[in-house]
Amino acid sequence: MMLNYLLKRLTASIPVFLGIITLVFFIMHLMPGDPASIMLGFALTEERAKALREELGLNYPLYVQYGRHLANIARGDFGRSMSKSAPVATLIRQQMPATVQLAVAGLGCALAIGIILGIVSATHHQTWIDTVAMVLALSGVSMPEFWFGLLLILAFAVHLQWVPIIGTGGLGRLILPAVALGFYSAGMVARLVRSSMLEVLNQDYVRTARAKGQRELLVLYRHALKNAMIPVVTIVGLQFGRLLAGSVIIETVFGREGIGRLLVEAILVHDIPLVQGIVLVTAVGYVIANLLVDFSYALLDPRVSYR
Repeated sequence: MMLNYLLKRLTASIPVFLGIITLVFFIMHLMPGDPASIMLGFALTEERAKALREELGLNYPLYVQYGRHLANIARGDFGRSMSKSAPVATLIRQQMPATVQLAVAGLGCALAIGIILGIVSATHHQTWIDTVAMVLALSGVSMPEFWFGLLLILAFAVHLQWVPIIGTGGLGRLILPAVALGFYSAGMVARLVRSSMLEVLNQDYVRTARAKGQRELLVLYRHALKNAMIPVVTIVGLQFGRLLAGSVIIETVFGREGIGRLLVEAILVHDIPLVQGIVLVTAVGYVIANLLVDFSYALLDPRVSYR
């Protein structure tokens, strides 16, 4: 059953990938500016620009370029970067670990902060603790990532000098970007955990566990939290995809390596194959994350079936 479900989900994802490929391809070609002229810079001449367009295949009609692009992707070939003269797959493979590390760390921060805030808020319902926790959650949802990242740099890197400001490598250079990236998701998780916990805490089986004399912590974490986590797991898959996309801003703010920063550089020089490859890889990561979320339902709730 699970294999059939997996095949159906992967088949349904094909039109999504095709739509993403098509949309990115035509958007990049609609952007003003000539990639060959941008790449040549001060060495631009009409002869050099013409020769470079022929070398890159930009002199073909748009529908021919699109057809060749689809054929290359079907073979697993993302092409060569126009600006870096290297295979797109190689560039993505080199930068992907840093982005995945940041996204996973950001998700960990979001879950840790969000779940704690949500539980504390639900167990202290309609008190000042509940109000403070929800204000923090609302701040996370409302504050732009780049602004929060700049505030973290100003506070902990410039004034307190506890951690390095920019760069990649080591736990010290990962903490602030991970918190900045995960703070928005932490606010959403906190609000969802709070509402789910309030609903679960009023169920009969929770009252029965309390009536049996079980400790409150045991009731909360064994009986209430596990059932309250089912809707939270749903949003975790969506948020992981958003964290991968949000790395574009955070990697730029903190001067980190990764496919987000590589994407910004590619867009600035109209590096069409590199942009298309990065967006496609991000979309694949998003789909895989949601598949893993679907499979985790059965672990949390035995009633879930893949029929």
